Amino acid sequence: MTGQLTIDQLAERTGVTVRTIRFWAGRGLLPPPTLRGRTGLYGPDHIARLELVSELSALGFTLSAIEGHLGRLPSSAGAAELALQRALLTPWVPEQIEEVDRAELDRRAGRTLADADVDALHGLGVIEVLDGDRVRLHGSGTLGEGLAVIDSGLPVDVWRRAHQIIEQHTTALAEDLMKVFQDEVLQPYRDRGRPADERTRLAEAFSQLKPITVRGVVTAFGRAVNRTIRERVG
Repeated sequence: MTGQLTIDQLAERTGVTVRTIRFWAGRGLLPPPTLRGRTGLYGPDHIARLELVSELSALGFTLSAIEGHLGRLPSSAGAAELALQRALLTPWVPEQIEEVDRAELDRRAGRTLADADVDALHGLGVIEVLDGDRVRLHGSGTLGEGLAVIDSGLPVDVWRRAHQIIEQHTTALAEDLMKVFQDEVLQPYRDRGRPADERTRLAEAFSQLKPITVRGVVTAFGRAVNRTIRERVG
């Protein structure tokens, strides 16, 4: 029973409450514990699956979506396979998404925002307008950037159009990159029967790949802008 945890120890280890663990287990998101007498014991596979469920929940996936994702994993998926899944699903850049009301948005902005300001922030992708007076804020840093745009003196429509162009092309770039990873890396791994000796290596490789790719995109974009400027001047 080495390395086995009670449900209280599992909660302490993962930071997930006992109540949530029991709820998720009741939904079939965790396999049953090993019984020792009347005590349920949890091992590394339970920890890995719980961490994956917690990660998916934090990313905003519904329980139904999480159930669907876990259902597509092989029943034999252990800690190493689940760690790979976490590496694949972890956000590429940090995101701080939260819902606030207009009063809190004004407080964070340091001023009372007019409806036109809120519309501009929405168009810039800084916030999403929800029902009532609530908004979904995409990070305090982006709020400051959005306010700087509004205060810049340039027409907000220019910034909004620039944001739409960036969204359009980065979405296409993300889809193309994901297809390359899927076709050239993940599918061959699955076709080979998910070899155990590849799982840890793939998880580590993806963790390293994400920041390198993000920096590469920023660098390539900067060089492309420089090249365009030179061509226009020439």
